Amino acid sequence: MSVRRLDQLLSNLGYCSRREVRDWLKAGRIAIAGKTADDPGVKPSPAAVRVDGEPLDHPEGLLLLLHKPLGLTCSHDLREAPLIYDLLPPRWRERNPVVTSVGRLDKDTSGLLLLTDQTDLVHRLTSPKHKVPKVYHATLDRDLPPGLAEVFAGGTLRLDGEEEPCAPATLRPLGQRAAEVTLIEGKYHQVRRMFAAAGAGTVLTLHRVSFGPLTLDDLSPGRFRELTVEELGL
Repeated sequence: MSVRRLDQLLSNLGYCSRREVRDWLKAGRIAIAGKTADDPGVKPSPAAVRVDGEPLDHPEGLLLLLHKPLGLTCSHDLREAPLIYDLLPPRWRERNPVVTSVGRLDKDTSGLLLLTDQTDLVHRLTSPKHKVPKVYHATLDRDLPPGLAEVFAGGTLRLDGEEEPCAPATLRPLGQRAAEVTLIEGKYHQVRRMFAAAGAGTVLTLHRVSFGPLTLDDLSPGRFRELTVEELGL
């Protein structure tokens, strides 16, 4: 982690603007190593800083597992509200770098979603070379056609408007009109488009149940928990 000025550190962590840090210093709200701070340009260890007597809020960065409910958008554009970021504490929504999702789930898809403000993790988790498996449960508007698992696994299925075929995917029937799909890539609306491209009908519901080694367990929709990098298994 780079060494930052006190005013930059607090601004980046969503506490207040850099200008407001001066007011907080005058009010005696900030201490460094047990002593009241007075210089916004000092470059302290984040571990030594206290605001109103409390240690800094996740100065090392955030990494969260969210159970995304239906109806929320993976966007920072307020015009697309309600947003998944509305589920987070207000201070976390002011952080810089911003907290963002690792990949996206569309408004009508629920399930496991990772959130972080660590840009290096976003690149690692979305890089094609890592081939992180993602598992979805889908229900359809018609019975699964015979041979669909072989079509998904063949590596030749092309989505509408795309030149390159999808990477091989695993399909396991869960019923006449339900299936589990495991992907190692993340094209736009890929699961829905794969069923459509294979002539298998329209996906009615879609839920992501796992991302790599991570599962939702008993996490309720709209709730999140903190993760460690070790849990990612990279």
